[in-house]
Amino acid sequence: MGQSAEFGKFLKAMRSRLTPENAGLASGSAGRRVPGLRREEIARLADVSTDYYTRLEQGRNIHPSRAVLDSVARALRLDPSEQAHMIDLLENCANTQRPQASAQGVRPALRQLLDAVGNVPALLLGRRTDVLAGNPLAFLLLADFPALPAAERNLTRWIILDPLARELFRDWPAVASEAAGSLRVDVGRHPNDAQANQLVGELAVHSEQFRQWWAGHRVARGSAGSVRLHHPVVGDLELNFEDLSLRDDPDQVLRLYSAKPGSPSADSLALLGSFGAGSAATEESPLSQETRDASGAANTG
Repeated sequence: MGQSAEFGKFLKAMRSRLTPENAGLASGSAGRRVPGLRREEIARLADVSTDYYTRLEQGRNIHPSRAVLDSVARALRLDPSEQAHMIDLLENCANTQRPQASAQGVRPALRQLLDAVGNVPALLLGRRTDVLAGNPLAFLLLADFPALPAAERNLTRWIILDPLARELFRDWPAVASEAAGSLRVDVGRHPNDAQANQLVGELAVHSEQFRQWWAGHRVARGSAGSVRLHHPVVGDLELNFEDLSLRDDPDQVLRLYSAKPGSPSADSLALLGSFGAGSAATEESPLSQETRDASGAANTG
């Protein structure tokens, strides 16, 4: 089992962002040729040899213990999301023979939740934040994903590349950066996902900002937060979102948006919902149907 170069690249990126000051070391910046700490400094902080840490960054065929990984994470000042991503890279990227991830269909339990959420925008997201299903209010709030070509029914792609998303999100750079960080997590968990790698390539070609975020190995595992929108129909809204997932299938997430009761945003959301009052309770993205058909064909082939 050869260790992935991606693991080493991640360590190097995390090392380069540190300074002696925020690592608790003496400054000594006069002789520094590159930003960040030196390998020997991280090795000393992690209580491992410089040679051992160098082999980690070089993606050499070694197998660090969990205690060593925890020590390296502390030395690099990784937050819990970054540390989890480091583990993902080590465990999932090491074996280049890992099988391709199978096609996704909508999980019945999440379909039931989607049907039961009531009058709030809800999306069912799969790997790579593919939009597998959603209710009419979510499509009125964000975009009509089922009407898009199959390759474009992806929340991250839409956020980063669609000009309408830039106009919708009042804090677009933060939202887009978070989306890029979430995609980084997904790629770490599914390194052989050809569609994910194709998506990364497309985003890198068309977005300079995405290229910078990706080069910095930004990681984001946020499951809750808030967004500020300027909707073309109902104006400004401030909404909270929550991601709900099943323990045995973390690759599918039900994302719910809500407004504070009695707030102007709640009134605006209700007004927006009145435009889709005659629509079906939920709509399954054609992407979900296509992936389910592909999965069925694979199982019967």
